[in-house]
Amino acid sequence: MGRLARLFGQRTPAELQELLAPDEHVVGAAEAGTGGHVAVTALGLWLPEAGGPRRVGWHLISKATWEGEVLTVVEAEEVRRAGSAVLLADRPPARYVLPRAGRVPQLVRQRVEGSIRARYRKDLSSGGAWFVLRKVPGTDGAVLQARPDPGTDPDLVASMVEEAARTLEGGSS
Repeated sequence: MGRLARLFGQRTPAELQELLAPDEHVVGAAEAGTGGHVAVTALGLWLPEAGGPRRVGWHLISKATWEGEVLTVVEAEEVRRAGSAVLLADRPPARYVLPRAGRVPQLVRQRVEGSIRARYRKDLSSGGAWFVLRKVPGTDGAVLQARPDPGTDPDLVASMVEEAARTLEGGSS
């Protein structure tokens, strides 16, 4: 890939070269204003952090927006398993200033949206929740995720997503 990347003008940032999975290739990267790079691969979004770059799988990016020179990423973390499904909670938004972003915002948007196979919003008396079926990068599989709104009973959402996962897997509901 090195020769092709040079031909098309995309080079793998030095700090990522040893961290990439064997078949993982950078398709877009931009230098962050605070140092390091934001880089896009098929497996996820590489983000610069104090301890070194860290990849976030596309299925764990709740939201990514671009405004001015700033890419804002809301990462989700799996807080609980509900059968084969997971409950998520959003981390605080992280902002990356990318003075020369190139195609990075477009690539991020394509991959975040491309990971979504189906989504459904359920309003409940205590709030609501999003149920999203997302492709897991690097696999042929998908995972059913639920993201309860703040104040929504997580146990109620867990039972709902567990039942939905059983139904999707062909089990009884």
